[in-house]
Amino acid sequence: MFPRSLVVLSVFSLLIINPQAHADDWLVDADEDTRAERLSSYLGGFSAAMWEVGYRYEHMLQAIEDDNFELATYHWDKIGGAIRGGYMKRPGRQANSDAMFLDAIWPIYLETLKAGDGEKIRSQLPQARDACMACHVAEDVEFMNDQPMFTRTLPGEEDNETSE
Repeated sequence: MFPRSLVVLSVFSLLIINPQAHADDWLVDADEDTRAERLSSYLGGFSAAMWEVGYRYEHMLQAIEDDNFELATYHWDKIGGAIRGGYMKRPGRQANSDAMFLDAIWPIYLETLKAGDGEKIRSQLPQARDACMACHVAEDVEFMNDQPMFTRTLPGEEDNETSE
């Protein structure tokens, strides 16, 4: 009987020597139209971008709470890119994304984060959150606002009636 490592090495070697022996390439083997459909499906719509935005937003909040403003700035910057990538795939989402967020609060809050003044960062956070929530309402996904990332407040945040 062969030792297990020898069997694994043998199989691995066969895959390297002849990678087509195991490939069922879902893109390369597809015709152009099918490939485009598959890529579109795989990349997801705007919800995939919003998943990234939510993930980064939660990490930004934690970074602010930890006074790690460089990390908060990094995530806020990437949030802008994720939204742009999302509306590249779903152009119908661009108008509200730009008007309510990317051309409004996003660059202002980015500069605030870069300045590193914790008091200003915390006091302007409700405005940033409110812009997100307003866009959700405008896009008919208001239910997105009922989750901890939007109901959580950080110590030192300015009270803001619309962010409760």
